[in-house]
Amino acid sequence: YCLVCSGLSERVPHKGMAQFQEMMRQQLESSMDAELEKLVDTVTGADRDVCMKDFKGFKNLFHRFLQVKGPSVEWIKIKRPPEDSIQPYDKIAARGLPDGVATSLNKLVVVKLNGGLGTSMGCKGPKSLISVRNENTFLDLTVQQIEHLNKTYNTDVPLVLMNSFNTDEDTKKILQKYTHHRVKIHTFNQSRYPRIHKESLLPVAANLSMTGQNADGWYPPGHGDIYASFYNSGLLDKLIAQGKEYIFVSNIDNLGATVDLHILHHLVSQPNGKRCEFVMEVTDKTRADVKGGTLIQYEGKLRLLEIAQVPKAHVDEFKSVSKFKIFNTNNLWISLPAIKRLQEQNAMDLEIIVNPKTLDGGLNVVQLETAVGAAIKCFDNAMGINVPRSRFLPVKTTSDLLLVMSNLYSLEAGSLTMSPKREFPTTPHVKLGSSFTKVQEYLTRFESIPDMLELDHLTVSGDVTFGKNVSLKGTVIIIANHGDRIDIPAGSMLENKIVSGNLRILDH
Repeated sequence: YCLVCSGLSERVPHKGMAQFQEMMRQQLESSMDAELEKLVDTVTGADRDVCMKDFKGFKNLFHRFLQVKGPSVEWIKIKRPPEDSIQPYDKIAARGLPDGVATSLNKLVVVKLNGGLGTSMGCKGPKSLISVRNENTFLDLTVQQIEHLNKTYNTDVPLVLMNSFNTDEDTKKILQKYTHHRVKIHTFNQSRYPRIHKESLLPVAANLSMTGQNADGWYPPGHGDIYASFYNSGLLDKLIAQGKEYIFVSNIDNLGATVDLHILHHLVSQPNGKRCEFVMEVTDKTRADVKGGTLIQYEGKLRLLEIAQVPKAHVDEFKSVSKFKIFNTNNLWISLPAIKRLQEQNAMDLEIIVNPKTLDGGLNVVQLETAVGAAIKCFDNAMGINVPRSRFLPVKTTSDLLLVMSNLYSLEAGSLTMSPKREFPTTPHVKLGSSFTKVQEYLTRFESIPDMLELDHLTVSGDVTFGKNVSLKGTVIIIANHGDRIDIPAGSMLENKIVSGNLRILDH
């Protein structure tokens, strides 16, 4: 509506501008409702019911999107969170664990956000099915971790996967392989929302089909959709009926997001009247994390501030490591009864993330999304826990993949832990160039993963390959000029080296 109104604002008397804008908003909502009705009419039965639930959520988001005027925060109102609202992990862990850890574990459900595809790493299908370590996928490692917990403590911690329409079918096929593991696995689908034309603000899709050009008309609306879709699926009520009290939610590609017994004990041991309903794990910012969301105090509530909400004049201030020292890892512990209460009261007021996209045909569209952590302000006694960096180990790129495949980490019962042989607790900074972007190409460039125990920084650019048993130490920069190739020979040891130009070692 902004595009429509701005074009006419000069021709409408100022006094009547508010009424005119309200009229335009109502007209757009009415047009959207009519288009959504047409889409619903193209299906019948259970599909129609699911579609109507999805569209109810979308209509609410669209209505709020049309009401938004300017940034969702006033910079002057932002305050540092109170000291006791973000606890250091060491303080939580110092309380120790009771003998009855199993009792706490039996109140827990592990939820993994599994809606993403592996396209950014050149893979087809769900990202969770990419092999990351010893032929184990993200999903394999998750199942191993929970099975280990259940066997060790004789508990019944279930795994719940929030799939999207992109990942649901492939994920369900693979779940059969875990039939005999000691983990109950449930799935539910997040909503399917219509992409909208940037100019007309009407749906792109002509019908509900997911084939051909029409497939581009739909998107999963971000992980903030977990609350509504979990509730709508019926699984939330089912788990509460089984005595479950908390979910531990994290991205499936964060290999550091394992169940932490100290945080769980802290949650379940609080007195009922003061029980914490929401914990966000945060960790200290480095220069690599300047865009990460942070916790602030806003109008008396703990709140997540994302870079998309920051007025342009204050973006540099937001990125400051000294002013905003922590960022959200998206590892969250949330009360199940509280989710149910807030959903039934329609009290989940999540900031809208407007995500502009250009489709393959060149059409400019808008996606309306929300973030799961933004709900922190809706829950009672919410808090942050400043956890060690080891609990944030996401694999977004092949540069991240190289770290987790290397001897920096050892793998035990599905969990990765930093090798005690590494003298520094921080991970090396790795930047692999465009020749390494796709997983298949990346794998062909390493005969074996180099020894990286003493590595601080690695930059690789151009056509570069690594032989077996290469060792990298300190700062190593390898740049093959355009048209040149560099082969690092088997058994090489590079320490604080810059290699550039053309280097090929041929066996005779």
